[in-house]
Amino acid sequence: MKKKIAILISGRGSNMKTIIKNVEDSILKELCEVMVVFSNKKDAPGLEIAKSLGISTKVIESKGKKRSTYNKLLFDYLDELNPDYIILAGYMKIISSDVVQRFRNRIINIHPADTALHQGLHGYEWAFENKMESTKITVHFVDEELDTGKVIAKREVDISDCGTIEEVEQKGLKVEHQFYSECLKKILTTEHTESTENG
Repeated sequence: MKKKIAILISGRGSNMKTIIKNVEDSILKELCEVMVVFSNKKDAPGLEIAKSLGISTKVIESKGKKRSTYNKLLFDYLDELNPDYIILAGYMKIISSDVVQRFRNRIINIHPADTALHQGLHGYEWAFENKMESTKITVHFVDEELDTGKVIAKREVDISDCGTIEEVEQKGLKVEHQFYSECLKKILTTEHTESTENG
């Protein structure tokens, strides 16, 4: 049975777009379906992309709300929706602990750095400013802390020939798009195999 996923975004949704396309006609096709693309910003460009691809969208504006109010609204929405997995694709809000606890080991994030070395924002800037020859992209489960959850996989990105931060980002995103779906396939395939063996 296909798993139901919800994708959370705050911006352009480039990873979201690739995941949707891979669900439609590539490596994720037989494994999952996208229930909704959710955003905390009504003007997130990724929402229009999702709609153009035939995906339902949902917005709960975080701007102007107390953090606790927004977190409660998000929890109630996700609790009722009850996806099998929540996929963070450029979602720029910290997931509250009650959501983490409700969906333990079912929230997945991609981080543009090695989470053992750099947590939080601006992973590509960090690598560029430190003149690193290469950096890593991490796909991990989300826990109560920032970018400290169990690592699913890491992928190295050679940035030795990048002269600008824009070049670093372009190289990194190209790897992200392929790598994220590969990791989702790994998780979904493993769970499918285990459920079949146990069933």
